[in-house]
Amino acid sequence: MTTPGERPPLVLAPLVLASASPRRIELLARIGIVPARVAPTDIDETPRRAELPRQLALRLACAKAAAADAPGALILAADTVVGVGRRILGKPADAAEARRFLELLSGRRHQVHTGVALRHPDGRITHRLVSTILAFQRLTDQQVTAYVESGEWQGKAGGYAIQGAAEMFVRFLSGSHSNVVGLPLFETAQLLRGCGWLKP
Repeated sequence: MTTPGERPPLVLAPLVLASASPRRIELLARIGIVPARVAPTDIDETPRRAELPRQLALRLACAKAAAADAPGALILAADTVVGVGRRILGKPADAAEARRFLELLSGRRHQVHTGVALRHPDGRITHRLVSTILAFQRLTDQQVTAYVESGEWQGKAGGYAIQGAAEMFVRFLSGSHSNVVGLPLFETAQLLRGCGWLKP
């Protein structure tokens, strides 16, 4: 109950994460955010003709936010894409493709792009695109074989997980580490502060 002249308390919309990724849930927990619920979406993630990796990441994040079924909620969505030049490295279909990805990344730089989108209760979408540059050491055949056999590449864009054994391959990283894991925390917090959901 409020007294005359006092503003009623601000009621924040529940935050819904449009992703089933345990990595994103863990990253949000690092900054004290626990979504009210998880509502993963099922959209076509096929790249468009001549679409660049960074364009794909942002388009898919916005599409996931738009597709989530959570009326009246604040919906957070993200998509991470690994790019080598104009080439997009998605999630390997099998061990053979994971090996090809690692051999392509061996000894060279690549980029990890994550689009982050926030759908407001009124349907408006705000977004950020974050890019991180990485370089792998030159991998030996034994290193590639051991990593593929570990199975850690499964379900990972680019065929590796920096939060796992693949971190020992990274000789250079410029930008956000959490972005490479799957959700850039600084930019995500900025989006949430911008709408008043997260306190400064």
